[in-house]
Amino acid sequence: MTMTKVKQLVLVLAFFLAAGLPARAGTLTVTDFSGRTLTLDCPARRVVCLIESALSGIYMLGAQDQVAGVSAQVYQEGIFKYYAAMDRRIAEREIPSPGSWDHVNLESLVSLSPDLVIIWANQTEAIEAIAGKGIPVYGVSLSSIEDVLKEIGDLGQLLGKNDRAAVLRGFARQELDRFALAEKKFRHRPEVYFIWSQGLLETSGSPSTVDDMITLAGGRNVCGHIPLEHTVINQETLISLKPDIMILWPNSRLSPEDITGHPIWRNLPASKNKQVFELPSPFFCDLWTLKCFYVIDRIQSVCQPAASGPFDEKREKRQLMTVLYGPELGQRIPVE
Repeated sequence: MTMTKVKQLVLVLAFFLAAGLPARAGTLTVTDFSGRTLTLDCPARRVVCLIESALSGIYMLGAQDQVAGVSAQVYQEGIFKYYAAMDRRIAEREIPSPGSWDHVNLESLVSLSPDLVIIWANQTEAIEAIAGKGIPVYGVSLSSIEDVLKEIGDLGQLLGKNDRAAVLRGFARQELDRFALAEKKFRHRPEVYFIWSQGLLETSGSPSTVDDMITLAGGRNVCGHIPLEHTVINQETLISLKPDIMILWPNSRLSPEDITGHPIWRNLPASKNKQVFELPSPFFCDLWTLKCFYVIDRIQSVCQPAASGPFDEKREKRQLMTVLYGPELGQRIPVE
């Protein structure tokens, strides 16, 4: 190769790098939620996904056959039956689970020979250990619906499912536009308090997917002034906030009746007016997936009943599951 050709090649490579484009034809490059650049030579074929919500995204993309390992959460009661209905391998517990959101068995994970691992971005020690084995890692951190759209786009890129990702993102944009248009017409916004399953005082501030959804549903997050995705308030603060509506994440230890009948909480406006509601199964109400639109519809039916009309829970679930997972998988998911 002549010196002139070498200089030309250097200039071409410099152009691609400066433009943020892959220097090699056929490579796939994304930036994860921790700011790390991840490059694959070809779509991942053996994926270990240690985040249940991200696994939902993989099934929505139609890439379930590329899954080699899942989070232990998938095999827990309340979630298992839905994935089992979609995937025989999960029904028969054939897909290994080398970890979850709080623990990773590195030896078990490496034995699966993955070409991509999906994990929460705050699991920094696990990420370093996995990357140290030469395995590409995609770190996830979600605090808005826009983050959910980025994740589905990135997974579409990494798994060779760009076309399907574009369809899903297009649907999501239409839904966001629909809610945003309706939102402009709401004259009154009730004060809404969201309750996580850890306890009555566990809630979400802003930015967060919870805050996004309450706003789009026509309510106002009473803790939206707190700059935290997940936060804990005290009893006095909750009383002072006087929420009109209280929404519970699915909770086996706390029911709406526990709140409305409590000697302290029964005096809150939400309790007095019987406006305390619990969301159904976490599978359908996963706020970190495109299923968040089911939750927005559900909350809107409470916040703006005159605008949203009657809420047919079974029909809403079936329609959205068919759109998100496709006709074949979507029809298999039980919606009773």
